[in-house]
Amino acid sequence: MTDAREPVEWRIPQESASYCDLHLPERARAPLVVALHGYGGNKRSMAKLMRPMLPEGFALASLQGPHPHLVRPEDRSKPLGFGFGWISNWKPEESIALHHAAIDAVVRRLAEERRIDPAAVCLLGFSQSVALNFRYAFTNPERVRGVVAVAGGIPGDWTTSSKYRDAPIDVLYLGGREDEFYPPEKIEENARALETRGGRVEREILETGHDFPAEAGPIIRRWLEERISTVTAAG
Repeated sequence: MTDAREPVEWRIPQESASYCDLHLPERARAPLVVALHGYGGNKRSMAKLMRPMLPEGFALASLQGPHPHLVRPEDRSKPLGFGFGWISNWKPEESIALHHAAIDAVVRRLAEERRIDPAAVCLLGFSQSVALNFRYAFTNPERVRGVVAVAGGIPGDWTTSSKYRDAPIDVLYLGGREDEFYPPEKIEENARALETRGGRVEREILETGHDFPAEAGPIIRRWLEERISTVTAAG
């Protein structure tokens, strides 16, 4: 005879670590870009991609997703690799909290050590991490100078949740003309939704698919320089 009652679920808190690679200039109180890879990436691959795109004197924190998974190479003679993700549909609120806490911890520590200027922090994300960055920025607009979004979406509860605040956050939104997941019309739809909360959204559609092309480098570098020069002039 089986027991038809529903099981009791226990939540067992455990300590876990997030990792990031830091690339810091010699100057104190540098502007900071917190860069987040897409699904299956890692902190080193993202830093390798981002470093040539950064303006001179910027600090980079390449943050790694908290959820590791195995990656099987096409050549089965090679060893298994690894990749990382940011969120799943299993209790996504816990992944969102991990993302927000990791960014807070990185910025707080670097600001306390006077390595970065907390008024000059920009978030950059590719693919899966984009919506998480928008969640963070529009929940905590006083902590973010701008957001660079590459081939990603906006939060699913963007129009229904009260936690997102109206704020004139600068956004650079890049998409690919051949992107099967976020085609140009979806990028435009999302950009207009961001603008309803006050975001100042600059769009660029590149001749690429769902990837982070090197051609994005000059666009990102120019945009970051403009955001930080505004902060410097205001200070």
